[in-house]
Amino acid sequence: MSQSSPVETKYNNGYHCNTIITRWATNNLPKSGILNKPKAKLFTNAPMSNPMIKEQYTELFQAAVTEIQSARLHLARQINTSAMQVYWNLGKLLAERKIEKGHGAGVVNQLSADLKKEFPDMGLSPRNLWNMKRYYERYYQADTKLLQLVAVLPWGHNLLLLDKIQILDAVEFYANEALTKGWSRDLLLNAIKMDSYGGAYNGLKINNFAQTLPPAHAEYANEVFKSTYNLGFLGVTQPVKETELENRLIAKIRDFILELGKGFSFIGNQYRLEYNGKEYFVDMLFFHRGLRSLVAIELKIGSFKAEYVGKMNLYLSLLNRLEKGEHESPSIGIILCADKDHLDVEIALQDINKPIGVAEYQLLPKEALQNLVVNEIKASERENE
Repeated sequence: MSQSSPVETKYNNGYHCNTIITRWATNNLPKSGILNKPKAKLFTNAPMSNPMIKEQYTELFQAAVTEIQSARLHLARQINTSAMQVYWNLGKLLAERKIEKGHGAGVVNQLSADLKKEFPDMGLSPRNLWNMKRYYERYYQADTKLLQLVAVLPWGHNLLLLDKIQILDAVEFYANEALTKGWSRDLLLNAIKMDSYGGAYNGLKINNFAQTLPPAHAEYANEVFKSTYNLGFLGVTQPVKETELENRLIAKIRDFILELGKGFSFIGNQYRLEYNGKEYFVDMLFFHRGLRSLVAIELKIGSFKAEYVGKMNLYLSLLNRLEKGEHESPSIGIILCADKDHLDVEIALQDINKPIGVAEYQLLPKEALQNLVVNEIKASERENE
């Protein structure tokens, strides 16, 4: 396979730029106002004497802001892409000259010292140079898709994957998740510790979709819903009540929708249903465009209990009767628990004729959070050596 740089292709993935590289590259960017944050208020002395009324001016202003923000994002992408290409090429130089740790340490140390004089803000420490060599050697024979992913991933994320993940399929999984869901390095580390890759491909999905939905619909629903959801972005470090967990999810609804996957639209929380003079409240209600189904999600702090299924079955009956559109598919229920026993779930779902799935969620424990902070501090210190 060609040893071309993984950044020679144009990419459309979103990402966040590496701080060190941003400082370095900013010195070479045009000094126009593109990198300055636009003010969100209208100018009080805007010319309103012409036919352009206030509403039209507001629309013009917002369009201008959008253009500037788009340009900023484009510049950030160029910065990160250029940085990754530099790192790739430096790693290639070291690899092709067969410079290895041990007898080659003196060469790399001298190279680092000389490069720092020319480019003091690029993070060209001996450790980082060795990491660039590892980066090149790990991926130079990888397929195009993986090369494209790691090329737009921030350098700190790449270092984490170099240190923690050996299987290239797993690297591709975590890189794709980090980019599509906007994971910080902390969330990426959290996902790795929880073995999200193993859970995604080996997790036992427990539901009755095959018995309650048409075959094609059931197969698609199984692809949409996971066996485990990572809620580490909530920052929960101690026990919480179900209402607090729900409130935190609502506060970070964008992150939750990203974790659920593509196609979900949020309708509301504590969604009120009234029937026969009684009120019922669904914890969280979504609509999935591909399935064309309402999706009710119930949050439970503890382990799964069979009684949760009966309650969800009732909610689905009410949603189908009161909310489901004429051309929409049957509503689907997902019960999110801290833990589940698949045998308990199977017996609870045995005679239920509504599509219901039971999934676990994972939160970052306090001890893991503390270790995460300590490790990140140590890693930052090593990078700055």
